[in-house]
Amino acid sequence: MAIKALTFDTGGTVLDWHSGIRDALAATGRAHGVERDWGALANQHRRLTMKGIVGQVQPAFNMDDVHVRALDELLEAQGLVMFSPGERRQIATAWHRVSTWPDFAAPLSEIRAILPAISFTMLPLSLVMDVSRLNGITWDAVISCEAIGYYKPDPRAYQQAAKWLALDPSEILMVACHNFDLNAARACGFKTAFVRRPREWGCEPPPDPTPNPACDHVFDTFDELALAVRDLAPAAGAKSS
Repeated sequence: MAIKALTFDTGGTVLDWHSGIRDALAATGRAHGVERDWGALANQHRRLTMKGIVGQVQPAFNMDDVHVRALDELLEAQGLVMFSPGERRQIATAWHRVSTWPDFAAPLSEIRAILPAISFTMLPLSLVMDVSRLNGITWDAVISCEAIGYYKPDPRAYQQAAKWLALDPSEILMVACHNFDLNAARACGFKTAFVRRPREWGCEPPPDPTPNPACDHVFDTFDELALAVRDLAPAAGAKSS
């Protein structure tokens, strides 16, 4: 069955969150004359955030709220109590200002000339809107777990995304650099593509760098994915040429 749409994990697969959070922490630290391993702290913040959001069911909060709570927990544990509430807010909302990976924008345009490309993410809708406008990227749609009410890897998140796209799961290619996301999507019938992001965690190697052999496709770059899309959707590719 031909692929009729691509859904993209957005947090680490599309966005360089590490650099953005690291730099926000470092800027505030400099203002207070404090030195730390800001890259390591950015990664700790990410781990706390993921712990607080993954698999949530109908929460009364979204990932922006978890970013704030995780930051407070991290700063207290690190003795960085001198960071003011305003400074903490600036750090926590740095997610709304992060950059996409350099190899993403152009291939996304190429892919969208052939098939719909959808951000399917645990991030809040407002965050995806902000970073998309900031980085000059356009999606055909944004499906946030915030709207679904079930957060990945809950199967109901993937099932609802397919329902909203009016597609059989087997007609959707889920793209991510995280096996937990792809494994859950595959269990729901999606096709899966692992795109390596070796720099996602900056100063540390990614915690899950080896694609599950069950993935349908593995790519080192989004350029490779864009080239493959023409073969994955031959009818659409022929129409667009």
